[in-house]
Parts: sequence; structure tokens; C-alpha cells
Amino acid sequence: MRDIRMIMPRLGGRKLYFLLKDQLSILKVGRDKLFRILRANHMLIKPKKRYHVTTDSHHRFRKHKNLISTLEIEKPDAVWVSDITYVGNRINPSYLALITDAYSKKIVGYNISKSLSVEGSLKALEMATSNRKDKSCPLIHHSDRGLQYCSNDYQKLLKDHGISPSMTEKYDPYENAIAERINGILKQEFDIARSIKNFNIKEKLIKDAIKTYNNVRPHLSNHMLTPKQMHAQNQLKRKQYKSKKLNNDVIVQL
Repeated sequence: MRDIRMIMPRLGGRKLYFLLKDQLSILKVGRDKLFRILRANHMLIKPKKRYHVTTDSHHRFRKHKNLISTLEIEKPDAVWVSDITYVGNRINPSYLALITDAYSKKIVGYNISKSLSVEGSLKALEMATSNRKDKSCPLIHHSDRGLQYCSNDYQKLLKDHGISPSMTEKYDPYENAIAERINGILKQEFDIARSIKNFNIKEKLIKDAIKTYNNVRPHLSNHMLTPKQMHAQNQLKRKQYKSKKLNNDVIVQL
């Protein structure tokens, strides 16, 4: 367990059990017993609560309708979700722009920058589009109504690649639940928001964390496949959950 926690420091007990299931079965250790062992050795993970506003929706640019609230997403590269999260401190602020595939939860584009300017989001989108395999299939880009995503430069890049814009219509994180969830995983399990003064070291930390997240970490909503494994197929139906905070017709797509 400590070997796994070396590369994923705050990986939860259920995922630890999945990764070690074969070895634990030899020792006749089930999931409940594993949790007792973790508790006895002070290895249970307590979630961290952090919040920092990065969305400025009070601007003159056009906002778009939510196209994915009731959409069934059945394959990779059908819907991308985007968000910006704070990963610095007041002395050395930095921001991570992420683009995640809604079906596989694979991070397909990202950028770390020292400001909330549109440049970081554009670079994340450019990375995502360069990694996109089938550019002929319809693709929706979903985000909040932040200035970066509504800007002329960002919307032009979407249009140039034939990507349809979609945006949240309420001030509710459940409308962009996938992006919020990925932010939480990277911060809570990989501790990417730790205080590091050197920007180059922070960049490397986040790059390594995303690589591990995409290629090693099993995902509950992916039937315990990694995002990379889920992204490589389109046969499995992804798990979805209904939210009591939204109306009864809306599905939270985790």
C-alpha cells in the first residue's frame, strides 16, 4: 500500500483494494478488513476542503446554452469539459486549465500559468485538439461562463476545429460536475495545490500527477478502468448519478 501511495499519495481505500485485490486475497483480506488495517495504521484519507473563485462571468462576451445536461455520452471525444482551478498561493499564484473527456475522464489538454488570462486556456485547448484522433466526429466543448471561454480568441479556436460550444446556465457546480470532480482528485489525492515557490517544479509536479492520473489511477465511474483504458474503447456505458440539487430531469455526469 505504501508503494502505491508513493505515486498516488492520497488514493482512497476502495481503489487501493482494487489494485491489490489479488495479493490481498492470498492473505484473506477483504475490503472491510483492509479499511480496518488502514484505520489502525492511520492511513485513511480525510478529504481536504479548498475553494477559490476563478470564474468571472460578468463580461460583454456571448454566452452559450447548455447542450449536455440531458445528453447521453456513449463514446470518447464526444464531449470535453473544461475548467480552471487555483493551484498556487497569494504570494505565488498559479492556475491550471484542464480539458477532460466526459466519457473516459481522461485529461486531454492542460496548461499551468501564472495568470487567469485566456492564454493558458487556449494552450490547453490546443493540446487537446492536437491529441484528438477522429476530427470528423461531432464534438461538444462544455465549460462555465467564464471570460476565458467566452472570449473571441477561444470561441474562434473552437470554431476552427468544428467544436460546438456549450456552457453552464446556473451558478451550480453540478452543471460542470465532471470538471469539478477532476479538480478535486488532483488536489486531494495528488496534492497539486501544495505551496511550491518554484514555478518550474510546480509544472513538473502537475505534469507527473496528470500522467499518473491518466495511466495508473482506476476510476470508479469507469468500472475501475484507468482514464486511458476507458478512452481506448467505446463499449462500456459510463456511470451517471442524479443530483437532488438540480431538477429531476438532469443527470450529474461523473
